[in-house]
This record gives sequence, C-alpha cells and structure tokens, in this order.
Amino acid sequence: MRHARGYRRLNRTHEHRKALFANMAGSLIEHEQIKTTLPKAKELRPLVEKLITLAKRGDLHARRQAASQLKQDAYVAKLFEVLGPRYKERQGGYLRVLKAGFRYGDMAPMAIIEFVDRDPAAKGAADKARVAAEEDAEV
Repeated sequence: MRHARGYRRLNRTHEHRKALFANMAGSLIEHEQIKTTLPKAKELRPLVEKLITLAKRGDLHARRQAASQLKQDAYVAKLFEVLGPRYKERQGGYLRVLKAGFRYGDMAPMAIIEFVDRDPAAKGAADKARVAAEEDAEV
C-alpha cells in the first residue's frame, strides 16, 4: 500500500527538491513554457497553480508568500502584474502538461509544461533583451 506518500521525491533531498522547484517555477513564470521530464512537470503543476491563485488574490500577504517560494523578485512581479490579472476569471487549470516523447540519452519521458493562455512572445524575451543590452553596452 502507498498510504501517506503524497509526492515524488525525485531522488533528491528536501532542500535540493525545494531549490529545483523554485528554479523551475521561476523559469516557467518567465518563459511561460518549459520542457522537462514528465515526473518533474507533474510535480511542478500544483506548485505553480497555487502561486497563480495567490497572484489572483493580489494582496501584500499573498505577495510575500509567493516571494518565499520564488528566487527572484522579477518572477514575483510578473506573477502579480501579468499572470494574476490574466487568469482572474478562470477557476483553476492554469497549466497543461503535454507529453513530448523520450530523451535521447537515457530514454526519460519528457514533457512540455505551459500556461493555458500563454503569450508566445514571452519565451526567450528576457534573454533577447539581455543580449541586446549587452550589445548596446559594447558599442
């Protein structure tokens, strides 16, 4: 029986798993779509959906709760200024997990996790802006 086995451990310690999901949640909020292994995507979904629910609330306590789980303030800002208002009328189900075949090296099942009404321009936008700023600084 598998009573009281509420989550996947992913062969990591508690601290490693917490850091992993904080980084993955931040990347998902920034790019609105990421590719990862299927078990990680399935574990990440409830975490990020709870963060979206906090962003829909929008008060200071919710912002501090979200900041305690995310690594950077920029992720919290996007969560509360962009994603929270976007899903204000939606009653849940903000993310989808799509199976994406198997990884070449170890045949791990891969998945794409993305927001339901995502902005396609968000993927890589921060990286493009950073590269453009670096090029302007060189000139």
